[in-house]
Amino acid sequence: MTTALFYLVIMLLVAAVVYLLAAVVFGRGEELAPLAPGTSPTRLPAEDLTAEDLRAVRFQLVLRGYKMSEVDWVLRRAGAEIDQLRARVAELEAGRAPAEERS
Repeated sequence: MTTALFYLVIMLLVAAVVYLLAAVVFGRGEELAPLAPGTSPTRLPAEDLTAEDLRAVRFQLVLRGYKMSEVDWVLRRAGAEIDQLRARVAELEAGRAPAEERS
């Protein structure tokens, strides 16, 4: 009986040492402070959105997948950029058409 008790005590000491060693090596389990409501770690440039910018986007993972507000924000930004570019192309093409008619 004393042998089993001795092994149990040794096993508990080894587990405590391993736990303390892991706590020292990997930290004490602190978590980062949560982001303020309405903020996002997702980054995009203020203007001139490129395809590389969209490829580099990473979304915060939540319980059921990506955070929908971040995905919606990126899609709105990309859509606005595309609309601006198409409007600029239409404007340039409209300005070029009268010049071609004169030639």
